[in-house]
Amino acid sequence: MPSVFSSLRYFLPPEDGTRPYLSTYKVDPATGEAEKNFAEAWYKMEIEDIRGKEEEYTLDTNGFQLYKRPSKHTEFVDDAEIREEYYPECIQFIKDLTGASEVLIFDHTIRRRKPGQKDSAEARQPVPSVHVDQTAKASRNRVYRHLPASEAEKRVQGRYQIINLWRPIGHPAFDYPLAFCDWTSTNKEEGADFAPTALKYPDYDGEIMNVKFNPEHKWKYWKGMTPEEFVLIKCADSKEGVAEFTPHTSFEDPSTPPSAPYRQSIEVRTLVFYD
Repeated sequence: MPSVFSSLRYFLPPEDGTRPYLSTYKVDPATGEAEKNFAEAWYKMEIEDIRGKEEEYTLDTNGFQLYKRPSKHTEFVDDAEIREEYYPECIQFIKDLTGASEVLIFDHTIRRRKPGQKDSAEARQPVPSVHVDQTAKASRNRVYRHLPASEAEKRVQGRYQIINLWRPIGHPAFDYPLAFCDWTSTNKEEGADFAPTALKYPDYDGEIMNVKFNPEHKWKYWKGMTPEEFVLIKCADSKEGVAEFTPHTSFEDPSTPPSAPYRQSIEVRTLVFYD
């Protein structure tokens, strides 16, 4: 299938060797962006369009998996309606496709790209940095945050995952699509490709995984994803011997038609458990 070349933004560790952090609530007055203590750099990478080869990629081998299954809910404007109508659909999709015994949705984000507008809690924009939403430590903490202590203790003894269900809304996502880094192309040695990074909230610290540049990374995307299509993105998995997660990022696709509307999408974040 055809590939495109685009610049992707990778993590550069803090020069002083301190633990990297990113604030969710403090803004750097000089840049207008979220406060952080690390830099990033752009690297041109090949990104393969895998439309027509969807069945070659699986959650446990590559860290992501592509599906076509329309949603009955199509409005995506009212959070209460999304929770009432779309959440049950997502739970059933994930159960059907993974064999999970229980799926718990802990939040969702709608992104509507507006050129020149900074990402904010009120106007979420596509994220143009290579990242993973959770670390293993953060995913375990999520289990304890969202379940009663006794149930959480039981669940962390078995297999659990964090999986995002990402879907375009309104129209196909030609504009600023999502790219996935194949887990099999990453360097799993500690400190090689991945850098746990504190995600600072006003009342606690979460943790995300930033990603360092590696020329061996193999990037994929599903060109022109429609609202009837979605991708499952693995962010964490307690099982050994399978893909732990997949780095991902939005990117500027040079083959995007000039008339393509700005990207709109919804991502639903879930805890996934197996009996």
